[in-house]
Amino acid sequence: HVSLVAVSLAAAGFDQYRCDRPVTLGFNSANLSKILKCANNEDMISLKSDDEGDTLALVFEHPNQSRIADFELKLMDIDNDQLGIPDTPYKCTVQMPSGEFQRIIRDLQVLGETCSISCSKEGVSFSVSGDLGTGKVLTRVNDSEKD
Repeated sequence: HVSLVAVSLAAAGFDQYRCDRPVTLGFNSANLSKILKCANNEDMISLKSDDEGDTLALVFEHPNQSRIADFELKLMDIDNDQLGIPDTPYKCTVQMPSGEFQRIIRDLQVLGETCSISCSKEGVSFSVSGDLGTGKVLTRVNDSEKD
């Protein structure tokens, strides 16, 4: 299965941020996940990519400088013009902790290869069906996070 995920890294989410122009980086998310697992919770993470580069540099640095780890992730050649994703407003926008998303997907993947994600007023529903059976996880809106 192949899927395309659009991730936007907003400047507000970083202590320091510099991006001279909009850029699209294509990478295998499983490979990025493997590299990110090498970071410790307290590490500062730096992401760097050259204009014509074919790698994404990731630097994990411990706050007291006792450990610095450098990684380079090979990038995929992505042609934005051929992606076929129209600029349309989303009917549903969801923000959730990445750890929670990862746990839901990990739990459901034992039942099947394809996970359907749907949004309603009730919340966000993750469902899967496979040879072993079916599974569904519903995450409801947290009232304290509605603001």
